Amino acid sequence: MIVLGRIVAPYGVRGWVRVHPFGDDPASWDKMPNWWLSPDVAGGSWQARAVAGLRTQGAGWVAKLEGVDDRGAAEQLDGWFVGAPKGELPSTAKDEFYWADLVGLAVTNEAGESLGRVTSLLETGAHDVLVVKDGEQERLLPFVEQVVTSVDVVGGCIRVLWGKDW
Repeated sequence: MIVLGRIVAPYGVRGWVRVHPFGDDPASWDKMPNWWLSPDVAGGSWQARAVAGLRTQGAGWVAKLEGVDDRGAAEQLDGWFVGAPKGELPSTAKDEFYWADLVGLAVTNEAGESLGRVTSLLETGAHDVLVVKDGEQERLLPFVEQVVTSVDVVGGCIRVLWGKDW
């Protein structure tokens, strides 16, 4: 299951919910047959829900899910995660990646030195940041084209312009 975002609050009185996306294209979620919801990512039981509506509201997103028809039902979903099986996700463009595809990839610099593996990503507003760990050492690398020169998901490697001693 790929986690896409989180329901952060009810919206209005007709069962709509505010959604905080973890990616940059939540409009594409409307093409998925179902959203999968769980109160707990680690061991949660995922429940499929059809999406009856999705739109921007101010600077954020709101959604209407089938079977959630009033504010009380929407409040029950507050804090739940939104996910989807990888096979149901919209396809990505050439240089776009799901975070889940990047976690676990080895990171090497242009000199061929290993910097570690991607353990997670951070959303900073300006750009995403790769969290790369090599034993006890942790590096935060901006996920921008000036730093990341190539991503080979199939080969399991990210190549970067970054010194081992930085």
